[in-house]
Amino acid sequence: MNNARNILLLFLCLVNSVACTQSDNQNQKMKSSNRLIHESSPYLRQHADNPVDWYPWSEEAWEKARKENKLVLISIGYSSCHWCHVMEHESFENDSTAQIMNEHFVCIKVDREERPDVDQVYMTAVQLMTGSGGWPLNCFTLPDGRPVYGGTYFPNTNWNQVLIQLSNFYRDNQAKAEEYAKELTEGIRQTEIVNIPEEKVAFSKADLAEIISSWKKMLDNREGGPDRVPKFPLPNNYEFLMRVGHEESDNELLNHVDLTLRKMAYGGIYDQIGGGFARYSTDADWKVPHFEKMLYDNAQLVSLYAKAYQRTGNSLYQEIVEGTCEFIEREMTSPEGGFYSALDADSEGKEGKYYIWTEEELKKLSAHLLNGKGFEITSDYYNVNKKGYWEDENFILLRNDSDAEVAKRHGLSETELHAFIKKLKSVLLHEREKRVRPGLDDKILCSWNSMMVVAYCDAYRAFYNAKYLNAAIKCMNLILKKMKTPDGALFHTYKEGKASINGFMEDYAFAVAALIALYNCTFNEEWLQEARKISDYAIEHFYDKERSMFWFTSKTDKPLIMRKMEIADNVTPASNSVMAHNLHALGIYFDNKEYISMSENMLINVRKDMLRYGSSYSNWAILALNSLYPFREIVITGKDKEQFRIHLQQKYLPGTIFAGTGKGEGSISLLKDRIVEGKSLIYICENRVCKIPVDNIDAALKILNKKK
Repeated sequence: MNNARNILLLFLCLVNSVACTQSDNQNQKMKSSNRLIHESSPYLRQHADNPVDWYPWSEEAWEKARKENKLVLISIGYSSCHWCHVMEHESFENDSTAQIMNEHFVCIKVDREERPDVDQVYMTAVQLMTGSGGWPLNCFTLPDGRPVYGGTYFPNTNWNQVLIQLSNFYRDNQAKAEEYAKELTEGIRQTEIVNIPEEKVAFSKADLAEIISSWKKMLDNREGGPDRVPKFPLPNNYEFLMRVGHEESDNELLNHVDLTLRKMAYGGIYDQIGGGFARYSTDADWKVPHFEKMLYDNAQLVSLYAKAYQRTGNSLYQEIVEGTCEFIEREMTSPEGGFYSALDADSEGKEGKYYIWTEEELKKLSAHLLNGKGFEITSDYYNVNKKGYWEDENFILLRNDSDAEVAKRHGLSETELHAFIKKLKSVLLHEREKRVRPGLDDKILCSWNSMMVVAYCDAYRAFYNAKYLNAAIKCMNLILKKMKTPDGALFHTYKEGKASINGFMEDYAFAVAALIALYNCTFNEEWLQEARKISDYAIEHFYDKERSMFWFTSKTDKPLIMRKMEIADNVTPASNSVMAHNLHALGIYFDNKEYISMSENMLINVRKDMLRYGSSYSNWAILALNSLYPFREIVITGKDKEQFRIHLQQKYLPGTIFAGTGKGEGSISLLKDRIVEGKSLIYICENRVCKIPVDNIDAALKILNKKK
């Protein structure tokens, strides 16, 4: 890419040397709505009244660009993005700016959550050009879609200059623009090359030690999380660290995981009144969040805290799971049982306004509680002081001490304190709901909904609350009935009774993971059979045999300027790493050696990258642990199968899959020859080699807790 970067420098110099001129008609009033008024995406609809002549991603837009030989602006964002709103207000609602955009460009607005494939391509382009990325993402392309220039947020003055300079440059220097587009597109293509290792080297304990040694140097052991800001929760990172700490009895790692989970639970990143997590913390202390709430974050954090509870029995973790699930049920669940995508960071044009409090408000609402001591305890418990102060006389509610410490300071029992906090939350939540609510992105995404199904399954396993399992089943039934075609394809999004956009690899990978999770919780074989069918469809339409990886888009999709693979784990695990886990599990369930071989080859492909960038390959690393530590198949048969399953699944048992039946073997090979008439048995197996079956929980746990 060095050549491409050099051409970029020349390109920018030429662009910046062009004199800025504007149309004499720049103040012309634009029409009140554009084509986005017909879209279902809440983000696109937010821009429907802009004076910009926005197109949705469509052939119509590209045909216009080719016909008129204009540069294309691809502007990508999402409904809950604060800086997307800022740029819209400053530039896209500005008539004179819109006039420039409409005269010189074909403007396409993209919801990155609806079209992650488009976002991936142009995010890579902007990262190659600038060294960073984010949203709003603004990328300018030739009429054939190849990128030539881009960035993220531009203040209005800069944006107007960029528009005019780019337009003039393209008019006068099309050959140079073509040269740069060619180099940049090749650079993007190079990022997709999966280097197949000449020698298949399996992941080893030495590899693991190397990853952990490097990772420990990047941990913040005072406030938890990584030693940098902003701080993202990255739940999959902590699932990996927790499992390694457990397997290796590494108290340093386990203490760091628990520190991080406690600090996040106490911090402003967690909504202390309404439950649920914001997207990330802008500081090192988890205090000031970026206030948007995303479904995918909350789903993964429910899973993480549920597993941490299984490991520790810490009541704080249960509180967080229950509070987050209550938030999802109250604010993010559709009447059909699907889960909405996000809540905005802003309300009334101000970030976080819905969630913050003044001291006067809190005093008024709490002073009368607990015999007049309510505000005293409220201000102590939630740090209505220097620690919790934010700006403009507002406070972010956050915790610092445990319930036991606060109760002791105020001469209360923990039971009395819990009763007070429960009442206080109810009062504050009721008051908060009178405020103008943040915008809701009510589209239902297959991939994110599948993550929430897994989360509810994990919560059900930890706490045996049937409400969680019922919510998971209801959502999966919606996906299978409304977001799946008769030939087995999945749709990506569902809204207002209509499914649309051909599914991406993330939809297939997370849907299969959800179906496997449901089988583990129910022993209903129909879930597992559906997982196999969807996996086979994905293999047929997404799998690249030469590279032993899955493309992000189906072979039936109209191609973009290139076809990308999603390999590195990020705020969500990569679709390839999730699918590698799925194939490993399904290979064991159905004794399918091809599935297992595919999973193994995928893991081998990323081994070297895992060693260099451990935190970006944590889900792959979890899969790798299955070969370093016992991976167990727990098979339960007989009339007591549910009782046995419930008791065992409340324990922290990483690296296990469950299978069970009351009588019939079904078609799952794990159950073959496991049934003994009149007996309830637990088989604990590794690589299909089983210990002598036992008939009680204590005996099973004794085997499971024995270190290799």
